[in-house]
Amino acid sequence: MDSLSAIEDCKKCMLLTDISQHRIVIANTESQSIIWQWSMKQSNIDNKYLKWFINYSDVKPVYDQKYLLISSSAGGIALIRIADKKAVFYAYAGGNTHSIELLPDGNIVSASSTDNYLTIFSVDSMNVGDNAYAKRIPIENGHNVVWDLKNKVLWSASMNKLKVFTYNFNCKRPDLTLKDTYDLPETNSHDLFPVYGKNALWVTTEGNVYRFDIKKKKAILAEDVVTQKGIKSISSGPLGFPVILNKPKVSWWTDEIIDPLGQAVFFQSGLQIYKARWFLQNRFSYLPGDTFRQCNQ
Repeated sequence: MDSLSAIEDCKKCMLLTDISQHRIVIANTESQSIIWQWSMKQSNIDNKYLKWFINYSDVKPVYDQKYLLISSSAGGIALIRIADKKAVFYAYAGGNTHSIELLPDGNIVSASSTDNYLTIFSVDSMNVGDNAYAKRIPIENGHNVVWDLKNKVLWSASMNKLKVFTYNFNCKRPDLTLKDTYDLPETNSHDLFPVYGKNALWVTTEGNVYRFDIKKKKAILAEDVVTQKGIKSISSGPLGFPVILNKPKVSWWTDEIIDPLGQAVFFQSGLQIYKARWFLQNRFSYLPGDTFRQCNQ
């Protein structure tokens, strides 16, 4: 485990948040094995912040798949370098943090459901933890955030609305402004994630899975996804990569990730998975060859 060469050689790797051991893992779906893992106890994060980093709620590969963005329902957010597992930035969002996103200048935004807000952070590795600059932006039942590189906006599904925010591109004093709001067919939106290779977004609700066509500004039922109800996360890839879904077996977690027909893509007994993402480049949100940046440079 924890071999960088194993990650490089992996043709179909998946990122998972594993609640059972409060860790982030990279799993090889072909060998059905875990090849890398991260927990706060393995990192450089001060132990006084341990309570921030339990029950991980999201993970996304960024910076040319060399780093991971992670969020925890306990409120912690972090940017982790895969090679040495160092947290190059970490801070506190609170409010039952559900998701996280990287902005073009290196700043970070998260979504928190319980207290109904997004939090935008100025990323500076010299000012982390309690010293990090953060600003809250109200949003009802915040569960997700996705940066749209082409249109230079941030998307966030809130209950039965899909909201669009503009970013002020002020690295040290970042802020978001609501620009547009679009209706969704259902309420209680949960996951929002780019449809691989398309100008569209996956949207999951309590009852269904939709694709939101960005050009048409319309959510269309994803009829090809047979398993529709209660999906906590969704991710797609190029040809040969099935759409992967987390449909909880117990409360809000599962030990297997399935395809749209309900067939297992990855299974390991004892895991408590909340989110699953293919370990792939995300060209909807980030530039190719992107490298780490921060406000103190």
